[in-house]
Amino acid sequence: MSARTPERADAVERSQPRRMPRWLRAVIPAVLIVGWLAALGVGGPTFGRLDEVVENDQAAFLPQSADATAVQESLGGFLGDDRIPAIVVLEGDGALSEAQLADAQALATDVGAVEGVVEASPAIPSEDGEAVQIVAVIDSSDAEAVDVAVEAMRALVDEAPDGLTGAVTGPAGFAADIAEAFGGIDGILLLVALAAVLVILVIVYRSPLLPILVLLTSVAALCLAILVVFLLAQAGVLQLSGQTQGILFILVVGAATDYALLYTARYREALTQHARRWDATIAAWKGSFEPILASGGTVIAGLLCLLLSDLQSNRQLGPVAAIGIAMSLLAGLTLLPALLYAVGRAAYWPVRPRHHGAHERDAVAAKPATAGLWGRVAALVGRRPRPVWIVTALVLAAGALGMTQLQANGVPSSEFVTGASQARDGQTVLSDHFPGGSGAPTYVLADESDLDAVAEAAADVDGVDAVAASSEDAPGGTVPVPAVAGAPPGEPQVVDGRVLLQLTLDAAPDSDAAQQTVRDLRAALADADLDGALVGGTTATAVDTNDTAIHDRALIIPIVLAVILVILALLLRAIVAPILLILTTVLSFATALGVAALILHAMGREAMDPSVPLFAFVFLVALGVDYNIFLMTRVREEVGRLGHREGVLQGLRVTGSVITSAGVVLAATFAALAVIPVLFLLQIAIIVALGVLIDTILVRSLLVPALALDLGPATWWPSALWRRGTSVSAGRPPAA
Repeated sequence: MSARTPERADAVERSQPRRMPRWLRAVIPAVLIVGWLAALGVGGPTFGRLDEVVENDQAAFLPQSADATAVQESLGGFLGDDRIPAIVVLEGDGALSEAQLADAQALATDVGAVEGVVEASPAIPSEDGEAVQIVAVIDSSDAEAVDVAVEAMRALVDEAPDGLTGAVTGPAGFAADIAEAFGGIDGILLLVALAAVLVILVIVYRSPLLPILVLLTSVAALCLAILVVFLLAQAGVLQLSGQTQGILFILVVGAATDYALLYTARYREALTQHARRWDATIAAWKGSFEPILASGGTVIAGLLCLLLSDLQSNRQLGPVAAIGIAMSLLAGLTLLPALLYAVGRAAYWPVRPRHHGAHERDAVAAKPATAGLWGRVAALVGRRPRPVWIVTALVLAAGALGMTQLQANGVPSSEFVTGASQARDGQTVLSDHFPGGSGAPTYVLADESDLDAVAEAAADVDGVDAVAASSEDAPGGTVPVPAVAGAPPGEPQVVDGRVLLQLTLDAAPDSDAAQQTVRDLRAALADADLDGALVGGTTATAVDTNDTAIHDRALIIPIVLAVILVILALLLRAIVAPILLILTTVLSFATALGVAALILHAMGREAMDPSVPLFAFVFLVALGVDYNIFLMTRVREEVGRLGHREGVLQGLRVTGSVITSAGVVLAATFAALAVIPVLFLLQIAIIVALGVLIDTILVRSLLVPALALDLGPATWWPSALWRRGTSVSAGRPPAA
């Protein structure tokens, strides 16, 4: 058969009947672009309103079954609704003089006059005489008002007379510091992430226009996601925390950019095979629709597994992040194709893809490319696949050994903010001069008839410094239990047949020692047959949160793996390949966690919330499977026409650049979380960024292709590719 010339091929392509009128080919992209611009206009302003629906109170995310939750819900009857304590602590160079004590008392009066402060105690001297504390109760019905009140108190402390230094700490102080830490999440985080992505895209594409179109797609997806999440949170359907907000920003920008990279690569390829932009757009959309939809659907399925969590903060991240991924999918499959169709080859300027003739669409005629970096990587893998995957697996396993340094059992609230924290400094001063639990009591809710028995059991627990009961008629709001001679008059307050005991602990409320005291207290109450007594407060909330997070981690990780395994099996229509991909993804995650644990240990930041490994696992496994899908869907396509060996190598060649670029972009966006001075986000940033780079550079480039070659056509068992593998495997021609 004579070869067709490019001119004849073009004529054949132009002679094919048009399937869509010219006007419709113009209207559809225009409508999509205008619709997304409208979404930008409506969703953009909601960025500045997200703080209206953000909730950072740890107690708000506890499961309903937790003891601390029941106690928290009952506090309003004893202490009044919406109250949060702040502690002003002052110290001198030594024992405080009478004049300094008078200055401290004057400051207590000023603190009581601060707007939002419901009541303030007098200045209470420490036993060593070197410090005083002032306990101020703030109306917490408005979170912003709490921050304003704390700021006003800190301004008063800054103006304290010479010889006195101080800080505002306690639950309100820590809440204000956390709010300040999240203050840059709307602006700084997004700007850093977008700037990092822009620089990488310019390097990857070497084009000034295409990166802008990709970023416009990502920002449009983020605006729509923010709008949907804001409306749902405003309606009370979702809860949104500061850390969930930051993860949403990064996840949408990273995922939308990844999907854009896959589509732009397909579109560039299609432009070389089709003369008309519409034909190239349809070809690129068909070629990228399945892997983008499958990868996005897999991430959404993995995220929605978080709905099984007992911890509200984990449960709410699932749908919030899933909404973000859905918007990224929608933008990647609608807005970006419309923008690239409108711009055409000019999007890739100055290196515009040239049309080489319609014959290049013939899969049989297409020749595998062997030049370039990925041609050399494919040649290395193809020459000795078994040594390649064994060495790579050993390197990854060595990195995973670092998990022995992992301490994911909880982190003190004083370490939650990685930057400067006046509340943390104040807590240190408070612990030096007062019982560590001063101002942040542990509460015990008990039946009135059990008051004395509960008080006796609590007083016998190591680490409990004092026991008192809430009282309406006592001057300080509490009376000691049992009664002490000379104590202010008053009777324990009874609400619905129950009393509230307030325990002052020796240790700081966020310390390991305080948490152990709470555990010992619960055990002592149970041993005394006082199971009806419930323990709550700041320390108990941390204990219940950590225990629930550890339970969630053990429950959800296997479920995520099972869900993703099923999706991969349906997508690849095989069993061996999905198992292979899941195992390599788990190894990649273990390596990332191990290396990150070593880095965090070196930084002195090894203490970790139990939810950090769970979040990192969901992100890395779901997003890692993204790259598996990008790779293996293309490999499956190539195996179908070239045979197993050459198909695997060709799939590696043509996807290597795209997957690596996508991985670098995603790693950069997650690394941007480190600009927010919050330990949780810093640890997520390090683990996920490392994991994505390990996944793209080692696992997708070396481990998976080498394993697929070593296994041969059995990789595709029991699909049709496996059944016909005897004739096309290992590059051998079919048997005669």
